[in-house]
Amino acid sequence: MLLPSIFGEDLFDDWMDFPFRTNTSTSLMKTDIRETDNSYELDMDMPGFEKGDIKAELKNGYLTISASSKKNNDEKDKEGKYIRRERYSGSCSRSFYVGEDIRQEDIKAKFENGILKVTVPKKEEKPAVEENNKYISIEG
Repeated sequence: MLLPSIFGEDLFDDWMDFPFRTNTSTSLMKTDIRETDNSYELDMDMPGFEKGDIKAELKNGYLTISASSKKNNDEKDKEGKYIRRERYSGSCSRSFYVGEDIRQEDIKAKFENGILKVTVPKKEEKPAVEENNKYISIEG
């Protein structure tokens, strides 16, 4: 169901700070991918995460970016009673196929202002090598 843009991405985004609202994956790890002459550049939104929360792994041609965080925001009044207690604990990940020829050393990543910037170089595809048919000579 499509909602008018006044509601944002979720009907309950701004409605009285609805208590059952959860931070859905639609607001995490949004990624823009640009192709340049020599590389692919990923800009990934990582709001609320710190550099130490983020891990990047290259395995079997897949680049996997994952993040996990635990937050604890406690506020007390003068007598020590809780006014509000909020905790967040969660993780998320995304994978991108970058090819079998890419090595870990080739990928560059930088995290600043809540955005992870990853550069993956383009590798020239190796042409399929045609196998020369080698025949055994038959004497006779």
